[in-house]
Amino acid sequence: MTILFDLDGTLIDSTEAILESFHNSFDLHKHPHPKDEEIKALIGHPLDVMYAELGIEEAKVWDFVHTYKEHYREISTQKTVLLPEAIEAVEEAKKFARLGIVTTKTGKYSRVLMEHFGLMHHFDVLIGREDVQNPKPHAEPIDRAIAQMQGVKEKCWMIGDTRLDIASANNAGIKSIGVLSGYDNLEQLQTLTNIIENNALQAVKYIAKLA
Repeated sequence: MTILFDLDGTLIDSTEAILESFHNSFDLHKHPHPKDEEIKALIGHPLDVMYAELGIEEAKVWDFVHTYKEHYREISTQKTVLLPEAIEAVEEAKKFARLGIVTTKTGKYSRVLMEHFGLMHHFDVLIGREDVQNPKPHAEPIDRAIAQMQGVKEKCWMIGDTRLDIASANNAGIKSIGVLSGYDNLEQLQTLTNIIENNALQAVKYIAKLA
């Protein structure tokens, strides 16, 4: 059995660090600030996509991404917290499955975060934005994780809080569970899956019953 976890909204809450890093980049580039709700609605997408959606012209997107990353790197461990029962979810899953992380966050910083929380050793692989050409909702991140773990798709699950996670799983041909601990709501998740739990621990327990 293989279980792949998304990070933001599934195992961690880095909303404060994300918002602060976005606003810092808008300050540095002297650009009007979007509202927090506009930024939060895009969390889960790659940074370049988020900035483009927030109105940054294509020629300047990567300048904004660079300044975002510089600030995020400085504050991420201080301004990110584990979601309730995230540790229990990982420890419970580890009892019967091999674990991986598939995120659109930068893998380098994601690894630092998970080591900071003392959880990285539970995971066999972490696929971040820089590890793929095509991020979620494309199948590539999940396919790459499964290939590195030498897993079997028929025995693989993706747990995530947004339609990007579920769509990526669907495109990769694996099973998925949506969780309500993050950024997409019930109605949004129901457009792509009918298996929805409150958080990652409940999702893991659902999978355990089928293992």
